[in-house]
Order: sequence, then structure tokens, then C-alpha cells
Amino acid sequence: MNWRHRAAAAVLVATSSVLLPGAEATQQSTGSVIIEWNDLLQRNITGPPIGQPRNYAILHIAMADAVIAIEGRYRPFHAQVWAPSGASAEAAAAQAGHDVLVALLPATQAAADTALVNRLAQISPGRAVLGVQVGKKAAAAILAWRQNDGYATANPQPPAFLASTLPGIWRPTASGPYQFSEVGNVEPFGLLTPSQFLPTPYPQLESAAYAEAFDEVKAVGRAVSAVRTPEQTRFAQVFAGVGAFANVTSPFRLWSNVARDLSRDKSLSLLATARLFALTMATIHDGLQTSHYSKAVYRLWRPETAIAHADLDNNAATDAEAGWAPLIPTPPYPAYSSNMTCIGAGASRMLADVLGSDAQTFTATWYTATDDVVFAQPYTSLFQLGNDEAHSRIWGGIHYRFDIEASQVSCTQVADYLFDNYLRPNREERH
Repeated sequence: MNWRHRAAAAVLVATSSVLLPGAEATQQSTGSVIIEWNDLLQRNITGPPIGQPRNYAILHIAMADAVIAIEGRYRPFHAQVWAPSGASAEAAAAQAGHDVLVALLPATQAAADTALVNRLAQISPGRAVLGVQVGKKAAAAILAWRQNDGYATANPQPPAFLASTLPGIWRPTASGPYQFSEVGNVEPFGLLTPSQFLPTPYPQLESAAYAEAFDEVKAVGRAVSAVRTPEQTRFAQVFAGVGAFANVTSPFRLWSNVARDLSRDKSLSLLATARLFALTMATIHDGLQTSHYSKAVYRLWRPETAIAHADLDNNAATDAEAGWAPLIPTPPYPAYSSNMTCIGAGASRMLADVLGSDAQTFTATWYTATDDVVFAQPYTSLFQLGNDEAHSRIWGGIHYRFDIEASQVSCTQVADYLFDNYLRPNREERH
């Protein structure tokens, strides 16, 4: 990976001594409170998968801004909250997490109340009371910001997005009508617009590049493929959550757990953990919005449609095959660019940006709902996990190679933009 190493990612502490990127030690308290509320959200989140990153981002931005209000050092992501002297940052984070979780998922009230009481009991009462006030204000500010962000109308009932019979243009597959066709009307968390890093157009149907990508997915992505390896089949199914891996860890939970494990391994402080999670979750949201919005712009047909109707694409190098089916179900929206790729590309880049290097040793683990491990893969590179996630969509038969390459470009740009513009140190190094 073409890694960009920034000296500007170094942080100045109050005494002006320099800490390396991602190396903020546990000088005050660990980030366990951040991880605890992330886990509560993971276990209780509901709704369409494409809408779930919004909840993760709201939760972690509120918690980060609550912690920053007390500990300083960074500029808040959104909420400027005044904090009294002596307030507990841990209590503020817990209260912010509680209030956001209950507001977004009211059914979690009892579990959230219990978690909050248990956390506050570990903090001196006076500091806890002051911290609670800060957490309430931060949560209220972030919830108010996102109350009318356009999400409520992002998934209109059909026929909001009409299908087409023109070659190359998306038409519904067995998965049904277009979902979240109005995602471009949702306010991003950090980007200026959902089109800020819109991918460039895909190859023309008549081109050799299109034919090459067509032939690749046709061969490797079919339901029964002679060229797809068992490992590729496993990755395709585990990322899609189908077959032997039905109902396992979602990509959002997967990257949350990678962030969790890395923050624990590095003993990151509360502040550093809060920042890591907030930036990563905001990136996943804005990256996914970028790729999904590009689908509405380009409206490219899916491989199963393209292969069945290749006689219409005016490309002599593509051959139609009636009855061709992908290994995994085709999602209910156009192909270009790839949502799954964008999640991995954005998350891996942001974690690398915050921690200062793509070279990280960790294990990606997929669990059942009862926390049984069904698959685990060790890595020494964040990008490699994201790259496996991207290629899983070709191996699964639902994306062309140019779909994933486009998302890898645009969604790393999303991550870099958010890293450069949000939760920045109050005083940056000058060179």
C-alpha cells in the first residue's frame, strides 16, 4: 500500500512533550468505557445494514466530544461543551453513550441504565456528577444535530427509483427494488457533500476493460466455480453473512472489534480511544454514503443482469449465459461502486492514519450471536483485511473489479479528508 506517513499526526500534550501517533499511554484512564458502549450498540442495533453506521457515528462522536470537553488536547468533532473543573471524563463518556443509545434504540433502556450505574459507581461521586452534566450536554448536541439529517426519508417506498431495460443500466434482481435510493440527501458527518469524492465513470460497455472485468466475475463469481478457491469462497460468504456464515459478525462490528483490539493492545488512553472510534465510525458512514450515492449517479447493472443480457452490450468479447447465478445474493441496488469495499477501505485507512502506520498485527474474528468464533484470520496489515473484504465481492459474483478499485480510491480519500479536518490537535507540530 502506498502509505502516507504524517509527522502532523503527532500530538502535543499539555507540557509540550511530543507523543507518537496512536501512542498516547494510559496517563489518566483506559478506553474501556468507549469499548463497553460500542459493544452495547453492537448487541442491540437494529434496522437496515446501510443505516447502521449512522448510529455508530452518532454514539462515538458524542462520546469523543464529551471526553474532549474535559481533557482538551483536540478540537471537538461537532459539539462545543463547557466542562467544570474536576469533571470525570470517564463519567462524561458513559453518560453520553447512555443517552445516545437510549435515544436511538429505546429498547436498550434497561441495559443502558444498568451499564451506566455500574460505571459511575467506580468513579468518585463528586467528579462523576460533574462528568454526567458534560456527557448529557454532548449527547444532546449531537442528537439535535442529526435529528433532521435526511436519514428518515433516505429509503422511500418503491417505485421511487424506476428500473430500465437499456443495456448497462440497473434493473432489479431477485433481491427486489432499489433500497436507500435517496441516500444522497442525508447530511454527511464530515464531508461537504456525498459527491465530494465521487468515483470517476466506469469503463464503457464496449471497452476491453469492461470485457475483462465481466469475464473475471463470470468465471470466479458463479455459484459453482471451477476457478474459485475454497479460501475465496469462505471470504465471499463470511463477509456477506451467508451459507455456513449466516448471521455472523457484520462488517461494522468487525471493524469495531479491530479498533477495540488495537486500542487494547496499545493501551490507548480514554481520549485516544474515543478519538480512534469516532473518526473510524464517521469514516465508515461517509464512505458508505459516498459509494451508495455513486450507485444512483451511474446506475450500472449487476453482473447477473449483465451476463444474462450480454448480447445487448455491443461488446463482441462478452458472451451471454442464461441462468448464470452468483455465489452470494445480489444486493438490491446498482453495482458501481462497491459499498463493502468502501467500508473496508475507509476503516483500514483511518485506523492507519490515527495509529501512524498500516502495519498492524491483529486478528479479524467473526462470531455468532452467542459469541462463538466461526472464523478468524490473522493479519499484519490493515489494508490487507480491507482488500480481502473488497475482493470478496468479486469472488461472490456481485461486483466487477472496477467497482472495487473505484471504492478503494474514493474511500481512502474520505478517510484522509476526515483525518485532516476533524478531531485535530489543538496545537499541531510546525515544520
